[in-house]
Amino acid sequence: MESIGPAKETNKMAKKDVVDEFTLLNGVGESKAELLYDSGFDSLDKLKKASIEDLTKVKGISDKFAKDIKDQLKRETKPTSEKKQAEPEEAVEKKTTAAKAKKKEPKEGKPTEEIKDEKPGPVEEPSKEEEKYKVKKKPNLSKYQRERLSIRKQIKGRTPKFLREEWFRYKRIPRNWRRPDGITSKMRINLKYRPSKVRVGFRGPREVRGLHPSGFEEVAIYNVHDLENINPKTQAARIGRTVGTKKRIDIEKKAEELDIRILNM
Repeated sequence: MESIGPAKETNKMAKKDVVDEFTLLNGVGESKAELLYDSGFDSLDKLKKASIEDLTKVKGISDKFAKDIKDQLKRETKPTSEKKQAEPEEAVEKKTTAAKAKKKEPKEGKPTEEIKDEKPGPVEEPSKEEEKYKVKKKPNLSKYQRERLSIRKQIKGRTPKFLREEWFRYKRIPRNWRRPDGITSKMRINLKYRPSKVRVGFRGPREVRGLHPSGFEEVAIYNVHDLENINPKTQAARIGRTVGTKKRIDIEKKAEELDIRILNM
């Protein structure tokens, strides 16, 4: 009686180990693992050798589930076979060193000295003159005019976009400006929380009114002869949109000679 107890314990331990191995497979729980073990598959090797028909004989295992188990077991066996066929690390290192040595060897028919001479020379860096940025020409303005330009810039920054009355109410009303009118118009009588209207206070200083943001006075140009009437110190050229490419190139060349700035180059 004393010898039967240890034998049962060893069998239980063996069964538990096999069941734990079976549960590592996807979809196999403890109950199904025990059924497989009780039906004769008491090791993982037997389960691998078993066919799909043998597995379907076990209760609760369908054809689809049996195929899934076989596929999982095949995937596990592939890496072990690949490891056996893989070369040791030392052999791989020897091959890489041999390949590097072949690359370093000079080609046939060319001495080693010639190969040294074939090294590419230093890359030509762009000259400092090319890297320099050409500063655009600025007008000759007085200190007072510069102050007026800065004030105009501040006013422009806080000026709202003027929109027509009740532009948000109807889709047919465009987003442009028209003076509000009508007896009941709240915008006309300047009630609170109504949109801003065009007023005198939004206008820039008179001394710099109509000037380009750079400070130049714009003059429309349509041919090369029109450049002769421009004062390059205070005026700049703007080429008309109807001027063709050929005339435009001639105007730009002539403007460089006369030191005249073109605003739409």
